[in-house]
Amino acid sequence: MAGPARPAGPQGPQGWFGKAMSKLSSTRAFARVAPPIVTNLDRAVYRVSGGRWVLTGNKKVLPILMLITVGAKTGQERRVPLATIPDGDVLYLVGSNFGRERHPAWTGNLLKTPQATVTYEKETFPVTATLLDADEKAEVWPRLLALWPNYDGYQERSGRDIRVFRLERAGST
Repeated sequence: MAGPARPAGPQGPQGWFGKAMSKLSSTRAFARVAPPIVTNLDRAVYRVSGGRWVLTGNKKVLPILMLITVGAKTGQERRVPLATIPDGDVLYLVGSNFGRERHPAWTGNLLKTPQATVTYEKETFPVTATLLDADEKAEVWPRLLALWPNYDGYQERSGRDIRVFRLERAGST
């Protein structure tokens, strides 16, 4: 007899690897040490695999996209692999920075220049980013937590209002 059907849409961490990554990434030690290491490793694996993989992202952990922005201070192209929460035609990005005190640089880039490019599921396309206001964030927050429960802990530990962005394909609004 088959088990209960899973609800449609994104799921939280699955399997032993996904659950282990969720547990590990919720720690303060991980937040102190991992961000530069993990981001650089993800970038390298992404480049070597032709955009098919990143070290930390797969269907058992979190969906990952490559965000390409213009640096707010430098004006240079910036690439960062990020967890994303897909919801229909929209992709959400959470600027949790693993619960660190400062906002991640990519959020400042999107605030200054909301036009960006993403590669997601082997497709590259232009997007427009919108910072969610408090009401919009409150509405979507439960869906974000369903995929990555650590966001609540990151919010509390960071001592700041974590930025959440909605990405829509450019020209689709």
